[in-house]
Amino acid sequence: MGSNYGPLHIFFFPFMAHGHMIPLVDMAKLFAAKGVRTTIITTPLNAPIISKTIEQTKTHQSKEINIQTIKFPNVGVGLPEGCEHSDSVLSTDLFPIFLKATTLMQEPFEQLLLHQRPNCVVADWFFPWTTDSAAKFGIPRLVFHGISFFSLCATKIMSLYKPYNNTCSDSELFVIPNFPGEIKMTRLQVGNFHTKDNVGHNSFWNEAEESEERSYGVVVNSFYELEKDYADHYRNVHGRKAWHIGPLSLCNRNKEEKIYRGKEASIDEHECLKWLDTQTTNSVVYVCFGSAVKFSDSQLLEIAMGLEASGQQFIWVVRKSIQEKGEKWLPEGFEKRMEGKGLIIRGWAPQVLILEHEAIGAFVTHCGWNSTLEAVSAGVPMITWPVGAEQFFNEKLVTEVLKIGVPVGVKKWSYSGVDCCAKWDVVEKAVKMVFAKEELEGMRKRAKVLAQMARRAVEEGGSSDSNLDVLIQELGTLSSLSR
Repeated sequence: MGSNYGPLHIFFFPFMAHGHMIPLVDMAKLFAAKGVRTTIITTPLNAPIISKTIEQTKTHQSKEINIQTIKFPNVGVGLPEGCEHSDSVLSTDLFPIFLKATTLMQEPFEQLLLHQRPNCVVADWFFPWTTDSAAKFGIPRLVFHGISFFSLCATKIMSLYKPYNNTCSDSELFVIPNFPGEIKMTRLQVGNFHTKDNVGHNSFWNEAEESEERSYGVVVNSFYELEKDYADHYRNVHGRKAWHIGPLSLCNRNKEEKIYRGKEASIDEHECLKWLDTQTTNSVVYVCFGSAVKFSDSQLLEIAMGLEASGQQFIWVVRKSIQEKGEKWLPEGFEKRMEGKGLIIRGWAPQVLILEHEAIGAFVTHCGWNSTLEAVSAGVPMITWPVGAEQFFNEKLVTEVLKIGVPVGVKKWSYSGVDCCAKWDVVEKAVKMVFAKEELEGMRKRAKVLAQMARRAVEEGGSSDSNLDVLIQELGTLSSLSR
């Protein structure tokens, strides 16, 4: 950052969910490495997770990253005591209550703005009220969605044109109109996340869209070379100011930074990497569905059977505790039969480290944007199993535009995997297909090229690094004008 603009101070305010906190903390680290003073706003119970992450980053080259906490108002609003994280209530009736509770953080947030007067606020899309809060003090607010340009455009088009209304059935294909490429979807794949079937969701959606329109612009965890047609479409057709500054995960250079992203791993990273070291190159399928997906025991059983039938070595991350070992979600004798061939991680895994290991040959993923971009950055082909949110859009980008993945074939949008089912033979077929020599060769080549592009994008003078410099300079100019 040029010294002409003086020292900038930016607030980063992530939504309380791992898929939102992790990239926004990475973003704060990225700005700090450019000499910008950064403050991360969160709640008391989430602060230790973030502080562990940034402790690995503080060096003489970057200014200190601070954490400020705001008490989360869960008492008296209908949430369980200690509920400060949305992943635990995402697929329940408590999620709308959780969202409403976040609006009660507005007053203490404005007190922080009043006393610290940052030059900019980067706030999650789930906090639409922050645009008004920042405006009270003449501070620009940048929106962070945590999704791709492809999904940003597709979501906007769904909102504007509602093309799913022109179909006769839930399974009938429709083309996304006024969109690069002939991308076809069904009403089942879009789900009520986009069709907005309930009044409460519709109201919040409208508020968030209107808030974004009044914000200064959008910061996107992506890089131009990955989805340039959609980045251009978002800026030129939808008229939004947007800066691509990703992949954000690549700001983590050393092993410790990669280990301490998010929650503490449920397995010792040395044990995990030691196991991978015993496997041959590109021979292991990594299976992980993110931090919020909650499959039923019967679906987990189908996955286990499919992995065994595929004959492929695997690492499987499951949201189960060690106390549940041997229960109904695993076939009888499964772990004994899989000794040396498969590794089950119950809980949280050091995903970036795993994906970067040369033994990983494919990734079964729910197509959350963080996971998708981490796979792209590691050059790993994907087996796509979208569940909800914007994940079916990400699947289309991976399988039809980038051509670096094969779909499992799930057809229905779901809340956290409740209705998202695939039988064991479908899992087996998808794994075998992505590891088939003729299929894998082209996909792996394309994936490796994209990984090289991703790393070049964040290097000095790369597309994302340059875009970040432009944004910092622009914020510096705004700050100088307001003084």
